[in-house]
Amino acid sequence: MAASELYSRYARVWVPDAAEVWKSAELIKDYTAGDLKLSLQLEDGTEVEYKIDPRTNDLPPLRNPNLLVGENDLTSLSYLHEPAVLHNLKVRFIDSKLIYTYCGIVLVAINPYESLPIYEADIINAYSGQNMGDMDPHIFAVAEEAYKQMARDERNQSIIVSGESGAGKTVSAKYAMRYFATVSSSGETSVEDRVLASSPIMEALGNAKTTRNDNSSRFGKYIEIGFDKKHCIIGANMRTYLLEKSRVVFQAREERNYHIFYQLCASSHLPEFKAFKLGCADDFHFTNQGQSPVIDGVDDAKEMNNTRKAFSLLGISESDQMEIYQILASILHLSNVEIKDQSADRSSISPDDVHLMVFCELMGVPCEEMAHWLCHRTLKTTTETYVKSFSKVNAVNGRDALAKHIYAKLFSLIVGSINNALKSAAKQHSFIGVLDIYGFETFDVNSFEQFCINYANEKLQQQFNLHVFKLEQEEYMKEEISWTLIDFYDNQPCIDLIEAKLGVLDLLDEECKMPKGSDDTWAQKLYNTLLKQNVHFDKPRLSNRAFIIHHFADKVEYQCEGFLEKNKDTVNEEQINVLKNSQFDLLLKLFEEDEKAKGSTKKRTGVTGRAGPSQKDNKKTVGLQFRQSLRLLMDTLNATSPHYVRCIKPNDDKSPFTLDPMRAVQQLRACGVLETIRISAAGFPSRWTYQEFFRRYRVLMKQKDVLNDRKQTCKNLLEKLVKDQDKYQFGKNKIFFRAGQVAYLEKLRSDKLRMACVSIQKTIRCWLARKKYLRMKASAVTIQRYVRGHQARCFVQGLRRTRAAIVIQRNVRMWVNRRHYQQQRLAAITIQCFLRAYMARKQYYKLMFEQKAVVIQKWVKGWLARQHYKRTMAAIVLLQSCVRRIQAKKEFKKLKVEARSVEHFKKLNFGMENKIMQLQHKINDQQKGNKELRERLSVVEKTQSVERERQSREIENLRSSEQKVRAKAEKLPSLLEQLSFLQHELENTRREKEDLEEQTKVYKEQTQQVVEELNMKNSLLNSEKDELNTLFVEQTQRLTEIKTNVENTKQMEKDFTEERSRYQGLLSEHLHLEERHRDLKEKMDLSISSSKPGHKRTDSNYSSNSSEFSHSLASTEGEDSSTQKEDETQATVDLPVLLKLQRRVKELEQEKQSLWQQLDKREEAKQEKAKEVEEQRTVGRTELDLETLKRQELESDNKKLKQDLNELRKSLTNENSDLMPPDPGTRPYEVLMEQLTSSNDELEMRKEEVLLLRSHMVRQEALKHKDSPLGESVKLGLSEIPSFQDIDRSLDIHTLNEDGELWLAYEGLKETNMFLESQMQEQERVHSEKCQSLLEDVNKLKDEKEQQQKLLAQSLLLPEDARIDASLKHEIIRLTNDNLENMDRQEKQDKTIRKLKKQLKFYMKKVGDIEANTQQMIDASAMNAPMRAVNITRKEKEYQGMLKYTEGEENRLLKNLVLDLKPRGVAVSLIPGLPAYIIFMCLRYADNVNNDRRVSNLLNSTISSIKGVIKRRGGDFEVVSFWLANSCRLLHCLKQYSGDEVFMTHNTVKQNEQCLSNFELSEYQQVFGDLAIQIYCQLIKSMENVMQPLIVASMLEHETIQGVLGSKPTGLRKRSTSFPEEEAVTVEVLLQRLGVFHTTMSQHGMDPDLIKQVVKQQFYIICAVTLNHLLLRKDMCSWSKGLQIRYNIWQLEEWLAERDLADCGAKETLEPLVQAAQLLQIKKKTEADAQAICSMCTALTTAQILKVLTLYTPVIEFEERVPTAFITTIKNILKDRGESATLMMDGKKIFSVTLPFTPSTVALETIQVPASLNLSFLTRI
Repeated sequence: MAASELYSRYARVWVPDAAEVWKSAELIKDYTAGDLKLSLQLEDGTEVEYKIDPRTNDLPPLRNPNLLVGENDLTSLSYLHEPAVLHNLKVRFIDSKLIYTYCGIVLVAINPYESLPIYEADIINAYSGQNMGDMDPHIFAVAEEAYKQMARDERNQSIIVSGESGAGKTVSAKYAMRYFATVSSSGETSVEDRVLASSPIMEALGNAKTTRNDNSSRFGKYIEIGFDKKHCIIGANMRTYLLEKSRVVFQAREERNYHIFYQLCASSHLPEFKAFKLGCADDFHFTNQGQSPVIDGVDDAKEMNNTRKAFSLLGISESDQMEIYQILASILHLSNVEIKDQSADRSSISPDDVHLMVFCELMGVPCEEMAHWLCHRTLKTTTETYVKSFSKVNAVNGRDALAKHIYAKLFSLIVGSINNALKSAAKQHSFIGVLDIYGFETFDVNSFEQFCINYANEKLQQQFNLHVFKLEQEEYMKEEISWTLIDFYDNQPCIDLIEAKLGVLDLLDEECKMPKGSDDTWAQKLYNTLLKQNVHFDKPRLSNRAFIIHHFADKVEYQCEGFLEKNKDTVNEEQINVLKNSQFDLLLKLFEEDEKAKGSTKKRTGVTGRAGPSQKDNKKTVGLQFRQSLRLLMDTLNATSPHYVRCIKPNDDKSPFTLDPMRAVQQLRACGVLETIRISAAGFPSRWTYQEFFRRYRVLMKQKDVLNDRKQTCKNLLEKLVKDQDKYQFGKNKIFFRAGQVAYLEKLRSDKLRMACVSIQKTIRCWLARKKYLRMKASAVTIQRYVRGHQARCFVQGLRRTRAAIVIQRNVRMWVNRRHYQQQRLAAITIQCFLRAYMARKQYYKLMFEQKAVVIQKWVKGWLARQHYKRTMAAIVLLQSCVRRIQAKKEFKKLKVEARSVEHFKKLNFGMENKIMQLQHKINDQQKGNKELRERLSVVEKTQSVERERQSREIENLRSSEQKVRAKAEKLPSLLEQLSFLQHELENTRREKEDLEEQTKVYKEQTQQVVEELNMKNSLLNSEKDELNTLFVEQTQRLTEIKTNVENTKQMEKDFTEERSRYQGLLSEHLHLEERHRDLKEKMDLSISSSKPGHKRTDSNYSSNSSEFSHSLASTEGEDSSTQKEDETQATVDLPVLLKLQRRVKELEQEKQSLWQQLDKREEAKQEKAKEVEEQRTVGRTELDLETLKRQELESDNKKLKQDLNELRKSLTNENSDLMPPDPGTRPYEVLMEQLTSSNDELEMRKEEVLLLRSHMVRQEALKHKDSPLGESVKLGLSEIPSFQDIDRSLDIHTLNEDGELWLAYEGLKETNMFLESQMQEQERVHSEKCQSLLEDVNKLKDEKEQQQKLLAQSLLLPEDARIDASLKHEIIRLTNDNLENMDRQEKQDKTIRKLKKQLKFYMKKVGDIEANTQQMIDASAMNAPMRAVNITRKEKEYQGMLKYTEGEENRLLKNLVLDLKPRGVAVSLIPGLPAYIIFMCLRYADNVNNDRRVSNLLNSTISSIKGVIKRRGGDFEVVSFWLANSCRLLHCLKQYSGDEVFMTHNTVKQNEQCLSNFELSEYQQVFGDLAIQIYCQLIKSMENVMQPLIVASMLEHETIQGVLGSKPTGLRKRSTSFPEEEAVTVEVLLQRLGVFHTTMSQHGMDPDLIKQVVKQQFYIICAVTLNHLLLRKDMCSWSKGLQIRYNIWQLEEWLAERDLADCGAKETLEPLVQAAQLLQIKKKTEADAQAICSMCTALTTAQILKVLTLYTPVIEFEERVPTAFITTIKNILKDRGESATLMMDGKKIFSVTLPFTPSTVALETIQVPASLNLSFLTRI
């Protein structure tokens, strides 16, 4: 393809940029060959010119189509280059919030600096078992691929995680190990826990805060996770590399030391750490240099707690941990030891240095020796040894070297302890290694550590390049395509520069051996040896103490200062010797290796920072140790299958989801991702299977080009479209394309689709225009037609209006004249009427006026006369009072004169002396009362003063009136005359008054009677009102109680469902632990049996059940007695409160005794009735059955005869038949008539026989009830029934019926009538008793009502307080009576129940004896009865629904019935639930013989056998379904025949008779319920295992709707589901599997409710698995896939409707999937769309909605991605939703199962044991 075709106008390219590295631009003009510049326009509208070098003619890289942007695999991009990779990562990371991306075999992981919900257990389960290309990129996908290859290829695997500090290496490695620990189905979970527990320990000891990362690993580690043959984790081993020991003594600004030191300081307040004498981290020199002791969001004390827990989990004791912390604390104290400078070459330490004393105390060494050797050292010569002092600088360096050496030794010891804890005794079959190693590092100052790190990365990059090249080569060879050798960068020269002879490391080791070697001399050696010989080595221009190495990623300048010291890693030997003499055990262990190293030259790996002895020959430098360990690591990696994870740090600010392009490109170049792209681009990066290519580019073919051979079709198309055959290659299964060819094909496909769209638009627009023209033409014609019609109608309407106007005028004129005449006539009549009325009213008013005037005069004159009379009477009374007052005054004066005379005093004083004493006493008494009287007098005086004033005013009035009276006295004569007249009138008035008083009295009496009646009625109404109010209040209270009860019930139901689900979860865990315990026990038994032959141990799962059950049965009576005692104590507690009701208690006791007597009588009657019923059931049953059968046969014969007769008549009367009927009188006619008469005779005989049989059956029924209570009045004895031999039949009887059958029928009818009459009498008696009881209740209620009315009337008379007290007393009395009655009733019921239980056990024992005696009596009566031809029948044996077996045959029974049974044969040929029925019939026999040991053995053995079958064949759905149905049926039988009234209501009379009589098995009901739940969970698991491979392939991957919506191009990791059409898994396959499940469960007789629950669980699994995969697969989130999902859901709903399962709740479980499919198809642009989405997606969580929108990927060019602003709007709307933040649906969730009681209609006595079950040892009873 020519460049001019690609670089045409509107083509998009990438141009370099200083800030953003690459910028997107668009060509303004077409490019032609030879142009020296390109005219471009940037995205911001700026126009630029891109200059082209004429020598190289390098054009800017092309940009991929938008369809390919954001792909999961970078190799699926058509144009593979740096800007395309960077842009794809940027789009995925920033826009889609996806941190993982594939780049061929490499997983690129970008650190989001934010917690993401993509590492939960649900995500692990979703990735488990999936192929790597099937799901979105994830660290779990890489881990699953490694785990799968290990299991499939039996080859060890390695996961290499690399990246610079802060890129997330440690987290990625941690999640990979967590994945292995989760998916490996290990029997010992503690192994996985111990493997994961090593992470917090290593992070505490080997991680620190740096300027780039808060949790940077300062060492490399390689963890080998060991697996056994079953691919379960059995152990692990850890190797470490190059611990950064210098960090122990020095940290740069804003950095920290290792976390463990800060954790110790944060926990120093704990009691166990008090002895270490620690404080704040700022107090120690080794922890305060970075001046950043705290990390945001990290609690060091909490982290210390996690570290201690991890130590404990690994088996490191608390004492050992404290020793480790003691050494760490001593290092901190060593850092604060102050060294003083005495001279230039001498230094000293104060003897009272506190920190030195604490250090020596913790280390257990002498303080003086340690202080001496910290400032001195020894020099050895051949003859003698010298002690030389240190300068202060050298002493400090020695102190720091000692601290580094101790920490390195402690680190190595802890790593060894972890390895010992993770070591497994079992043999390791394979392993997966996880390498967490530092990435390529370059800083402003690079030292020995960066040199080693970059050296290791050079080795890893070489191994990576070789592996990528090898994979490419294997792919090409497998597909058998011709290919040329790919040239790739080989960094072997750089590696040789470092590790070869006379290389950098070799020269460094040589310089270290020199006595006076220094960094400067080593640098000169490097310049002299390597500068001109190796192009990868260079010297800086401005430095003589540095060198430059050109690594594969970049050139790095290293400073030589400190190389020799760090490589030698020397420490003062005398200081070590002092520590070796310590009494501290752990400190001695640290230096044991040094002692061993003196005499050993073994290579040791996995330990950093080794300090050796003083002998220089045996001394290993750090560089040599690192080179050896790196060589061993590379050997290990080369022996495994590697998997690569490259971690990228997006920015240096740790901002979430922010990508710095410059930093990202640096890391992409350094980690080898771009090298992978380059290698892929050099070959054939794009690969398609033939089927995928055909689907995608079918639109480029014509119909004639499509052949049956898809491969040849694709070849023809490519040869036609791409002329250069070097651009593609045809393999065996795939087509390989060069870079850019897929983009070209996509362009052709897009152009083809665009042209098709244009054609469709043209045709549609033409059709629309023609349709519009035809519609306009038809409209014009229609309008014309309507207009012309309208004009014609208007003309006709005008003519009609003219004629109508004339008619109207005529009629109107006539109407006006007539109306005028009528108005005149009406006016005249009205005037006459008003005038006559006026005259009449005037005359009436005149008469009324005169009459009223007379009345007024009468009343006025009467009033004036009365007024005159009143004034006269007042004057007379006044005169009389004045005269009497004058007379009184005269008498008063006369008496005063007499009183003053002497004689009068003598008379008065006579006898006065005797009375003085008496009067003295009275005076004293009166003086006391005088005080009170004075007070009263004062009050009276005040009132009298007021009264005087009033009287004075009245006197004045009287005086004035007196004057008036005197003036009027002259008129007295006339007044006397008037007085006489008035007296006469007064008498008349008095008489009238008396009459009125009598009338008033009568009226009052009548009114009083009426008022009394109304008061009574009112009182009644008030009482009724009060009663209604009380009733209303009670009803409201009841309603509120009912509402509260309903709410409580709902809450209890909710709590019950939660408790049930929780209980079932605990039950499943318990059963899992039980199975595990059983497995371990079996293994132990096997080991014991192998060690001790002949010794075997049987299963004892339920060994204790029988004893427990027998104990529970034995304790039943004890519980009854205890409950009785509790009732008695409760009664004693309540009786003191009710002392006032003793009489009532006595009456109740008497009633109780009478009730006990009645109860005894009833029990005796019940016993007699039971005996009679048993006798009645056995009498004449076989005869009735035989006669019933005979009657049915006769009736069927009669029906046949009638049918024949009717057909014969029809044939005789049918005129349309081909054979005409014979004429009357002919021979055939006579023959037919004879046949007709004979058939009629036979019919009549059959009728008589049926009548006789029916009467005989009635007679037998009457005989059966002859002694029953209902048949007492029917006195039918066998002696009274005349036999055929004793009856002397009359002649009439013989003539009627020779055999006497008519007499027998008559007798039978008579007996029937008598029997019916007795039944009627019994019913009447029962009815009368009921009526009597109801009347008694009514009378009782009346009495109570009357009593309440009396109390109410009494209470109304009382005051309000007394009324309240009376009502309270009345209520207390009533409640007390009710309580006493309830207590008596409860006591009676309890005693009755206990007595009935005892009697029931006693009577059930006698039932067998009674039945046996009755059977013998029946047999004897049958032998003695006369023989008749009609009654000769063979009696069938009546079975009791029990199976007899001998004791000890339980194992044989269950072996044949459970262990060896094949469900398929039983389900097809026998009744459902047959094994359960057989086991229960055997259980009934064990209950009948009253053998508790048999019962417990049978039930325990049954449970153990069923569990064994489920454990052995738990993966077989048919087996699990069969035993779930039988377990439920056995549970229902235990309930149905338990004798509980709740279950007996569903039974027949026969089934109630067959209830268990001796044992109460409610505990076993619970056990069988738990067993059914366990089997149900196993059924769901087995069903899930079958459905799991089908769900994703059928619901998501299969495309029923074919067309232009094909699959997108994919990269190196192809999807594993690219099957041919005939092998695809469709929804029909899934529905077929669901149908098989449903049919199997139905055949096994599973309860319908349980089937509905299983179907609901099935659909939940389908929804969960489909939705989880949809959320984890970006390629499935498209519009077309949403359409496909909705179609598949519709098919599932149709399947439910076909099987009447629409109401089982399964459809509701699909709601999240339905909403997810709608979310893929709905419009996603405006805010209204966002509101619609939020209101629609109620079943999806916020995380799921955002994930679907983020993953939405257009499949065709006409779709658009979801804008980031729209996703932000959705997030803001849904931020207030209170829901779980989990992303995945819980695929392992099992709904809580309920086992509703389903009674069986199968009669146990009818069940027969088939011979195929080999149960001949069982006998039906």
